[in-house]
This record gives sequence, structure tokens and C-alpha cells, in this order.
Amino acid sequence: MSDPKINSILDEGNRLFLQGKLKEAILYYDEILNENPLHLSSLNNKGYALSKLKDFDNAMKCYDSALQICPDDLSVLVNKISSFRKLGNFIEALYLCDKILKNNPKYNIALYHKERILFSMEKFDESISCCNSILHDYPDNGDVLFDKSCNLVMLSKIDEALDLLERAISQGLQYKIKAKKSKYFEKLSGNSRFKNLII
Repeated sequence: MSDPKINSILDEGNRLFLQGKLKEAILYYDEILNENPLHLSSLNNKGYALSKLKDFDNAMKCYDSALQICPDDLSVLVNKISSFRKLGNFIEALYLCDKILKNNPKYNIALYHKERILFSMEKFDESISCCNSILHDYPDNGDVLFDKSCNLVMLSKIDEALDLLERAISQGLQYKIKAKKSKYFEKLSGNSRFKNLII
């Protein structure tokens, strides 16, 4: 049975969170957790707020407490993956991605994290395979088109990479700016097709 008082405190915490007032939001989550230490949403949201504040140790404690209550909660698992990625702990992050994908092979948020983790680990072919799974269902996903393009650059498949970059840019001009600033495309700075794409 949901408690209207707790729901209104949670709503206020979430409102502050969305306004970027993270420390204030945490006070509301703590108010709920003082009464009910097993309140899943408050644990998850507090963890997320802490990770945004780069307090990853305490964020992880919140996620671990939440996962003791509900070991397969996708939102908590994804937030934990995100924290592991930011910490550079790719092995743990990958393990959690695979745990989710075992039961939910089409869960694109986990696939998206996985393709980025594999890229960071320089496993470019495996990363491309994850990108392809997402693009199968969402062929116009600009972020994934861009990521796949980066993988192809790293594998020196330049024409294919530029085809995908062009498709990404057609989804939004932010990808043109991203390509201009990206260190992965630096080696193409003399490529005339690349230069035309980012003008």
C-alpha cells in the first residue's frame, strides 16, 4: 500500500533533483529512508543524486541496499552500471550489463552501456555488435550511429565510418560538433570527406 505522505515527500525530492538541486533532493530522500530504510525508489534516487555529485562510494552503498531488497531491479542495476563506468571499473559494469541482457536481450539501455564499455576496453568489434543490435530496432538512433562510427574509425574502416557519421549528422547537428571535438576523429583531420561533413 503506498503512503500518500511518503509519495509527496518523494515527489518533492524528485522535483528538486530535476532542478539540479541535488543536495536538497537528498534531504528529502533521507527523510523517507529514516522512516523506511527499505524504500526502493528513495534508495535508487539518492544513489543517482550522489553519483551526479561524484560521491560514487555512497551512491554504490545506496544501490547495493536497493539490490538487497530487489536484486533484479533494472533501474537500480543500470544506475550502478553507469557509476561503474564513470569509475572506470569496466569489468564490473560489463558483468551487470550481461546479467540484465541474459533475461532481457533486447533491453537497449543495457546494450547502450555495453557498447560504450566495450569501446572503452578497445573491444571494437564486440562494441559494433551491440550497436547493430540497437540499430536493428532503432536505425536512426544518432548516438549509436555516432558510437558505431567511432568504433569503425578505430578499426581503420574509414569509408564505412564516414557513411555512419553522415547518417548521425542527419539526425542532429550536435553530432557534427561532437565529431569536430572528438579525439577519435583527429586522425581524419586531413580527410576531405570528413572535413566536408563537419563544416
